[in-house]
Amino acid sequence: MEQGPMTEATYYILLSLLKPGHGYGMMQRIRELSAGRLEMGPGTLYGVLSRMQKEGLIVFAGEEGRRKNYAITEKGRAALLAEYERLKRLVADGKLLEEGEK
Repeated sequence: MEQGPMTEATYYILLSLLKPGHGYGMMQRIRELSAGRLEMGPGTLYGVLSRMQKEGLIVFAGEEGRRKNYAITEKGRAALLAEYERLKRLVADGKLLEEGEK
């Protein structure tokens, strides 16, 4: 799957949805996954979730009371893996920066 770079918000939302969940749980999981580096507010989260649903990367997976649950699709999993591989290539290419430090 050929795609452009994924936004950080999209990447972390997909990563958090490797375990299906609801919005507040995703915000907590993203904070946990990023070791507190990334704090995602509800406005950002729900805007990105809406776009990702339209793109087929996630699906609505039901409600628990007022909480709407979401899950990653196969297309979303493939996009996440492609982005992970792209990021690994960037880091590998960047090793050049460290060679001068040895």
